[in-house]
Amino acid sequence: MRFPFIAIPLLFLTGCAVGPNYQRPVVPAPVTFRAPEPLPADQAASLADLKWFEIFKDPELQKLVRTGLAQNYDLRDAVARVEQARANFGITRSNQIPQVSASGEVNFTRLSRDGAFPLPAAFVKDQNRNWGQATLNMLSFELDLWGRLRRATEAARANLLSADENRKAVVTTLVSDVATAYFNLRELDYELDISTRTLITRRDSLVLTQQRQTGGVATILDVRQSEQLVETAAETIPSLQQQIEQTENQISLLLGQNPGIVARGKSLTEQDLSPEVPSGLPSTLLERRPDIRAAEQNLIAANAQIGVAKAAYFPQISLTAALGGQSSQLSSLFAGPKATYNFVPQISQPIFTAGKLKSNVKLAEAERDSALVQYEKAIQTAFSDVSNALISHQRVRESRIHQQALVVALEDRKRLSYMRYRGGVDTQLNALDSDRDLFQAELTLAQLKRNEILSVVQLYKALGGGWQN
Repeated sequence: MRFPFIAIPLLFLTGCAVGPNYQRPVVPAPVTFRAPEPLPADQAASLADLKWFEIFKDPELQKLVRTGLAQNYDLRDAVARVEQARANFGITRSNQIPQVSASGEVNFTRLSRDGAFPLPAAFVKDQNRNWGQATLNMLSFELDLWGRLRRATEAARANLLSADENRKAVVTTLVSDVATAYFNLRELDYELDISTRTLITRRDSLVLTQQRQTGGVATILDVRQSEQLVETAAETIPSLQQQIEQTENQISLLLGQNPGIVARGKSLTEQDLSPEVPSGLPSTLLERRPDIRAAEQNLIAANAQIGVAKAAYFPQISLTAALGGQSSQLSSLFAGPKATYNFVPQISQPIFTAGKLKSNVKLAEAERDSALVQYEKAIQTAFSDVSNALISHQRVRESRIHQQALVVALEDRKRLSYMRYRGGVDTQLNALDSDRDLFQAELTLAQLKRNEILSVVQLYKALGGGWQN
């Protein structure tokens, strides 16, 4: 037997959907990013268009990043959340499609002649009685006249895309964090090398001063001042070693590994990050940064939920149909006379809900407004992040250039001071002062070199780079 009513839902699949359709909010973008040196307005290329391994060329750093991408706990959790959102999207979308199921039942019964109520022999002549039933639930479907299910699916799809964008944001953050920790580690290694070399030269100077004191040329005060410089340099070494070991532990945690030694590649001064850091157009930032795109998907989901809430005002129509057979003989279960079917259309309409439906709509609209604020804030935060990174890169580079010149001058000053001291034409105080000033200037230069590299890392992250495969 055919059921023309099964095709009825198809007539309503193109029904209207209540609630607002999503339109991207207009957020004014600046022509160019704010920076100390004006950037060209037509600069379309961006540092973030490059993949992370095209930016960070240290082989050991690349190995660390790849390990982190495979094992980092936050990233693995983000991937699991994407799978959760994908499964939820599949569940929600399935509500738009008619559901079909089947069931069967066989009942075997034997009657007792001598039970609590004795039965006549003729009645229980055939003591074994079998009964069977098979049903195909051909249709279980809600007519989505008002778009409630479609809006719910729209929201679920947006939540899935938001979860995936959040995963990309975690990748961007992970690449940045691993690179930052690695460059911090190399800077500490550089400082340790400076401190070790300085300690060796100061010990040599102490031996010279002790010899001069023995010969009556230097005083015991000169010896004590030399000892002070030796201990000052020696004191920095354990502190640097502590920071190095703790930074290695930090990297190990980012990689999802037990604390251990981290392999090194290029030294801090050998890192070849390009000093040219094109930022690109601000308008492209909206399409590249994962956190902005995730915020927009959250806004889309919240906007769709308004339609779900408004659809509750209207009647909810569902159709249920079944086809099957019933028989006391299993062999004739599907014979024509044994066939059964039913068709049950149902409609429900809320009449009085004490303001619940209205409050649900207001709640959905408020959540949409909150998502809009978060979206706009994410955009402005991105513009600010890029501007701060550009300012940092340019200003730190200027400081590094001046500090480098200062170190060159102090190296020459130290050389001349010790020449005059050994020649007996100057006091040891000037030599010690030049040594102390050079040591501090070299440590500062190492930190500025590190900060200049990190400014590129932060700019790359702020521009939304690092998540590309």
